[in-house]
Parts: sequence; C-alpha cells; structure tokens
Amino acid sequence: MRHLLDTASLGREEALRILDVAEDMRDTQSREVRKLPTLRGKTVVNLFFEDSTRTRISFEAAAKRLSADVINFSAKGSSVSKGESLQDTAQTLQAMGADAVVIRHGASGAPHTLATSGWITAGVINAGDGTHEHPTQALLDAFTIRKRTFGEDSRGRDLAGLHVAIVGDILHSRVARSNVWLLTLLGARVTLVAPPTLVPQDVSAWPARVVYDLDEAIATAPDAVMMLRIQLERMNAAYFPTEREYSRRWGLDAERLAALPDGSIVMHPGPMNRGLEISADAADSPRSTVLEQVANGVSVRMAALYLLLAGERTDTNAEEDAR
Repeated sequence: MRHLLDTASLGREEALRILDVAEDMRDTQSREVRKLPTLRGKTVVNLFFEDSTRTRISFEAAAKRLSADVINFSAKGSSVSKGESLQDTAQTLQAMGADAVVIRHGASGAPHTLATSGWITAGVINAGDGTHEHPTQALLDAFTIRKRTFGEDSRGRDLAGLHVAIVGDILHSRVARSNVWLLTLLGARVTLVAPPTLVPQDVSAWPARVVYDLDEAIATAPDAVMMLRIQLERMNAAYFPTEREYSRRWGLDAERLAALPDGSIVMHPGPMNRGLEISADAADSPRSTVLEQVANGVSVRMAALYLLLAGERTDTNAEEDAR
C-alpha cells in the first residue's frame, strides 16, 4: 500500500486485508507488553492543520506501539501561522527523513495533493480532509461492526446482508462519505437520515438510500445506527430551527433506543454532543460501541501504518510480528 487517501478508491480485497491485519494488531493489545518492533527506525509525522484529539492520539499510539519514531506537527504556533505553504512544510518534513505523513487538513484534497505532488517520497495517510473523506475512521467503524456481529469468527468476513443507518449532519461529514463507500464495498446496505438541509446536493450519486425521518429508518430494523456530530463550526447559516427541534426529530433518545431491534448497535465517531444528536441513555447503553471504536481505531491505524511502511512484507510476517 503506497498511500491511504480515501475509501472510494479502495478495492474489496484491499479493504479486507487492512481489517484482517488489524485483527492481528488487536490481538497484541491484550498482552502485558503491547509494543512490537516492526517499524523500528521509521519516522511517522502527524501533520495536523485542524484541531483533533482522538485521531491524533490514536495515530500516535499506533505508531509508537509499532516502535516508530513520532513527530507531532500542529499548524497552530508553527510557521504555517506565518504564511508557510503546504509545499514548504512538506519539503521540510522530507528533509527530516519522514517515512510516513499522517495529514489532517481543512481543505478537501490536501492529502491527495501531498501524495501526488512529488514534494515528498513518504507514504501519506489521510486523517480527514475538509468535507471529503476520513478513511481510517470508516475502516475502524467497519471493523467494529464486523467484530460485534461475528465475534471471534470475524476474520476474512465482509458485511454482506447488514443494514447501517447513518444519521445527522451528512452535508459536512467526511466520516459519512467514507463510510458510505466502504460499507457498500463490503456488502452492507446504507441508509442516510438527515434534515433535507443537511443532505449534500450530489447524494443521488452515492450508493445509499436517503430518508428524512429517523423513526422511519428505525422501523426498517438497522443492524447499526451511526449518529454523526452536528458540526456547528462548519455552519454559516441556519440549517435547522433550533437545537431542541433537531434533538426532538433526529436525535437518538431513550425511546428511539428502545425501538431498535435486539442486537442493533449504536455508534458515534466522536466527539459527542450529548443531548443534541445522542442522549446519555444511548451513549452509555450496552448497545453503544463508542469506546470500542476508540480502541479499535488504534488497531486499524497500526494496520494501516504497517501496510504502508512494511508493504514489501507478507501477511505471514504480520502474524509472526503479532505473535
């Protein structure tokens, strides 16, 4: 794997390979010593132009558990705040000997530009770009759904026959976009649920059904309900009357939680706006996979870094390293 920029261009076997290697990585995290020597001598740069806690820490933990050296770069307080371009920043990292660059950027397409510009030779992983994609989040979501559904028999399995409802701010969500493409690739059926004002104009080209009523979506018995954060920081207009009205019509409260069929799980990429898109009853219920998603995110990102930086090795090597 040379880069991981989106899920729209992933092949089915490639996606399953990442998930299966993540299974090996997950097995190592229950040991007393969780660190592997796999990427010793490699340097991973976390290049974050947007605020992030979970994603940056998750990538940092993943790299360190593979014994890579980690450099954290934040745009705030850096030369970027003085006007330095992405090209100049990238070439500085190249001079420092970066082997992989994990980039989060407010502009859609920035990771693709970095990967194809010739400015650096390092592999690039997209940690979220604008309102475009967030591939590792989709991969960890798929991993979590697969693990909850099939348990220890999950290795090598796809998501054929499963139904996932993605609810909330679809318009501004890179997580929704990545999940639609990946879940569909793995055989799942996807329903998008949102107010009409929070549905993208190009949604007709997406392989998903769109409904505007959450109760209607719940009535179709989804296997997983993924609640999305309302991204108020990206909104420059009134997309719904009030937060209270949004919560009443599109929030997952205790009553809607009880209406879900047995075995359905509740997901959220975080951070959560409790009381807005999700209630405390739903967020803290046994159905909730929020903390599992965080833990699985480290395993999935370990797998992505492994395949990016040790790509010439085989999956047998991954299993041997995990042992």
